[in-house]
Amino acid sequence: MRLKTLLEAWWILLFFALLAVAGAAFSAWLWWFFLLLFLFTVAFFRDPERTPPPDPSVIVAPADGTVMDIVESDENQVLKKRTRRVGIFLSIFDVHTNRAPIDGRVIYRQHQAGLCLDARRADCSEKNESMTWAFENPRVTIVVRQITGAIARRIVAWSQMGDELKKGERFGMIRFGSRTELYLPLNAEVLVKTGDHVLGGSTIIARLPD
Repeated sequence: MRLKTLLEAWWILLFFALLAVAGAAFSAWLWWFFLLLFLFTVAFFRDPERTPPPDPSVIVAPADGTVMDIVESDENQVLKKRTRRVGIFLSIFDVHTNRAPIDGRVIYRQHQAGLCLDARRADCSEKNESMTWAFENPRVTIVVRQITGAIARRIVAWSQMGDELKKGERFGMIRFGSRTELYLPLNAEVLVKTGDHVLGGSTIIARLPD
C-alpha cells in the first residue's frame, strides 16, 4: 500500500472508522457494515507497483480499466490534429492511479470544469470535468485526459509542469469510477481492442513505428 495514495482517503477512512465505533453501540450489524465500507475504501486506494516494458517504442496504459472505445478523434487542446483515442473506463474495483504512458516531460497540464455524467457515456469526454496532460520526448507527444464520472468528483494531480517522468510513473489519480483517455498518433500500431482489461503502467497499448 502506497502511503501517498492512501493519504488521499484519510478523511473517508476516519469517517467510516468513527461510524463503525458509533454503530457498535447500537448493533453488531452496523459495526460490520461500516467496517466493510472501511476495508473497501482501503482496497480502493490500493496502489501496486508495476514494471513497465523497457522498449522505448511502446506506449503503456495510463490507467487500469476496460477499453471502451478506440476511435479517430481531433485532439484540439494540445496537438490540434487528428489522433486515435483510446478510452479506458475505470470501475470502482479498478486501481485509480494514473501513470505516464511514455518517458517524457510534462509540457501541458490544464483543468477544465464540467459536469459529472456517467463515464461510460459517449459524450462525457466533452461535457465532464477533466484534467488534460501532455508528455513529450524527442520521439512523440502523447496526451492523456483524466475525466470525472457520476461518482468520481475529484481529480488529483501529483506532477507539475516541467517534471520528467519515467514510463509507468504515477502523475495523479481520480477518486472512484471514472474514465481516462489516451490520444495516440495515427501511425501508432494499436495493440489492444475494445473490451480488453488493461493495467496502468504495464499493459502495452500501442507501438510507435521505427
